Amino acid sequence: MEELIRLDDVEEAAAGDGHLLWAAQGQHDGRLGPGVRAWRHGTALAVASPDLSARDRLAVKGSADDAARLVRHVLTEVGPTYRPVGRASLIESLAGTIPGLSLFPAFYWMETSAVPDPPAIGVRWLDEVQVKEATSLFDRFFPDSFAQPDDGGTHRWAGIVDSLDSGAPPEPLAVAADVWSAAGCGFLAGVCTHPGARGRGLARAVCGFVLGELVHRYGRAALMVHGGNRSAIAVYERLGMSKRPLAGAQVVVTAP
Repeated sequence: MEELIRLDDVEEAAAGDGHLLWAAQGQHDGRLGPGVRAWRHGTALAVASPDLSARDRLAVKGSADDAARLVRHVLTEVGPTYRPVGRASLIESLAGTIPGLSLFPAFYWMETSAVPDPPAIGVRWLDEVQVKEATSLFDRFFPDSFAQPDDGGTHRWAGIVDSLDSGAPPEPLAVAADVWSAAGCGFLAGVCTHPGARGRGLARAVCGFVLGELVHRYGRAALMVHGGNRSAIAVYERLGMSKRPLAGAQVVVTAP
């Protein structure tokens, strides 16, 4: 097993895999993100990233045999709170090989390196007051979002601020965040639209704006979405994003 210290080494081992690059949370000075550790064994690469998108994540790639040996080693280093995540077929193989690993539902990793068409006029980065106003949107309609306006890990929020009804005061109607972005991979999360404003293309406009900003800044933009969220997937595909299935597993700790 070889532990990788520098971002350049992780980038070489990742071979363009955006999910592994994101997990590395690379800094522009060539370091891995705070607390991030990475290892390589044969064809396999594993990147352990603490508290990334509300989870201790262990992003992994490689052949089934090399990955199984590597993940066993890494879990002894970082502990059972880390969840192996990677190509669905690989994680299914690991769950069948490593005792104590339990699968959880698959999802999609979506990414793009192309800037979408210009979004509709009216999308902008929100100021501090507008971000606080967006908190109510999540409290009412998306309380389970991993990215929240009052989350200190969020970089920036974009949105459309308008009146829901004639005579009503303006408020954030659709928002999305640049959050957990890192060198080589920007990340979009926290997409939320007021139910009364749905069907007007606001979510697509806001996401297109954020994706364009991320691609310009990081060269790549990505997000994660539940496999059953067909409407969101369709929006992201229309914005030029490609998808691939990922799966995850968690260590089930049995009581002594």
